[in-house]
Amino acid sequence: MEFDTIAAISTPIGEGAISIVRLSGPEAVSIADTLFIGKSLPEVESHTIHYGKVMEPTSEIVADEVMVSVMRAPKTFTCEDIVEINCHGGVTAVSRILEIVLENGARLADPGEFTKRAFLNGRIDLSQAEAVMDVIQSKTDQAMNVALHQLDGKLSKLITELRQALIETIAHVEVNIDYPEYDDVEEMSHDMMEEKTAFVHDEIDRLLQVAKQGKILREGIKTAIIGRPNVGKSSLMNSLVQEERAIVTDVPGTTRDVIEEYVNVRGIPLQLIDTAGIRETKDIVEKIGVERSHQILAEADLVLFMLNHNEPLTDDDRQIFALLEDLNYIVIINKIDLEQQIDIEEIKSLAKDNALITTSLIEEKGIDDLEAALAHLFFSKDIATEDGTYVSNVRHIQLLKQSKEALEEATNALALNMPLDIVQIDIRRTWEYLGEIIGDTASESLIDQLFSQFCLGK
Repeated sequence: MEFDTIAAISTPIGEGAISIVRLSGPEAVSIADTLFIGKSLPEVESHTIHYGKVMEPTSEIVADEVMVSVMRAPKTFTCEDIVEINCHGGVTAVSRILEIVLENGARLADPGEFTKRAFLNGRIDLSQAEAVMDVIQSKTDQAMNVALHQLDGKLSKLITELRQALIETIAHVEVNIDYPEYDDVEEMSHDMMEEKTAFVHDEIDRLLQVAKQGKILREGIKTAIIGRPNVGKSSLMNSLVQEERAIVTDVPGTTRDVIEEYVNVRGIPLQLIDTAGIRETKDIVEKIGVERSHQILAEADLVLFMLNHNEPLTDDDRQIFALLEDLNYIVIINKIDLEQQIDIEEIKSLAKDNALITTSLIEEKGIDDLEAALAHLFFSKDIATEDGTYVSNVRHIQLLKQSKEALEEATNALALNMPLDIVQIDIRRTWEYLGEIIGDTASESLIDQLFSQFCLGK
């Protein structure tokens, strides 16, 4: 497949040591050579880097001193010729070099177009392409490891094996139907088909069982810190983030708006949200903050509900317990360094089976217990798996669910002794759903939509 030559800035825009302009396509080397003062790039060996200067196209003014990397197809990320121009960091230098490259015949790349070409040229499949963005967006080491396993092709290999098992079953049935005179071909029975599809069903079910954990590692847990004013919500935020992110005072109602921050807790990315204290108030600004707290509460994956050790439980607290009834939450009783006024037994009764942690944030006590409770709540065992086949992508999870449903429909049809050529319709549907994960049966519009979400230059 022949493409034109594209170019884009592949490093973040802003001040830094270096910036990189990347070219990919059949004319990448020749375009770079027209503006490069140094060695003749068409004559250099592949995968080498060379010092020189980039000149303005219409004048002999030096745009910048550069190092130019030349990588020849097919041993490149896109399987095309790639040139990377390493210039000084900063907005002006890299923007000018990109402008010169475009003036000499390259086209500005679309978002994700380099990775899309790697997919279209067969270097990676669709699940690996999506893993590229997961690597870029990883917020913890564990999330990075899951993305790297997927980029390495572990999920792709498993999906390919499952599809192969299904297509062999389909082919066996079709041979029996189209060539009944072939005595040397074993006739496919209902029991044989059920046995062959059961393996695929069990593997899909296993992937779905850990999908929730994979999705958490990829996207993080939206975690709301709630409670009445002055129970220590902002102090907890600062303790977990390990910096003074929220203002802490003894004045109730200090936090008027929502404060968000990502934090890594034992490999689990938490999107912490410090909310305004929930209470009845006549202060207009604080009232808006309280309303936003209620909205955040409804959208949260996890709630950290904070109470004050040296104050009795209030009606406001009991109302919050009622709001949390159908949510994942952990109760935190803060300020245990002060005299106990709260009824612990009543809290245990209201919290039911949800975790109860005691802390003294001013003395830095209880944070380890909280982190352990968080890990136990979302991960019943160690996060890392030996084979690295976590499914973390929402699209993949949905397709696996559809695959499982289709196989279960096939199993039900077998139980009703339906003809095998009818049963194989559901098996073929499963094969197609799995193919969408790796891109074999994905539509062109889906592929375009997925790559449009990538950053420019990747």
